Amino acid sequence: MKLLITGSPGVGKTSVSKMLAEKLGCKSLNEKEFSLEKRIGEFDVDENELVVDVKKLEQELKKFLKKEKNIVLEGHLLCETKIPIDFAILIRTDPEMLESRLESRGYTAEKIQDNVFCEGIDYCKKHIERRYPKKEIIEVTSKKTIKETTEHILKEIEQRGKIK
Repeated sequence: MKLLITGSPGVGKTSVSKMLAEKLGCKSLNEKEFSLEKRIGEFDVDENELVVDVKKLEQELKKFLKKEKNIVLEGHLLCETKIPIDFAILIRTDPEMLESRLESRGYTAEKIQDNVFCEGIDYCKKHIERRYPKKEIIEVTSKKTIKETTEHILKEIEQRGKIK
């Protein structure tokens, strides 16, 4: 099974993807690590972030996925890619909760505002819906714990007949 997990920074993508991969017996791959390994992006020191060419990321992921059967891919830019997957999982959270999480991670006020704004206008949701059929999209709201969110996703996949 090939899963894509996306959402705004701070919604729990990395933690959920690791737990989901463990429960499904899959590999887990982070878009940032993949981009660095493939030398797709460049680090912007001023913004303190990796700037990735999404088209190059998409091309490299398509090549990579030809060799993979069971993998959980995660990253916020993945909502802007169209790659061969079974499900695109969008994790959402309350904007106020997101703001609090990003503050605790030391994000700048500007970055917090940008990410909370994107969550508020459904940025990732709009991109996912343009790229994947509705039947391949699973939208979940981040629960109180990573385990609860992961179990909710597993239940959604099971209900759609992909796991037992």
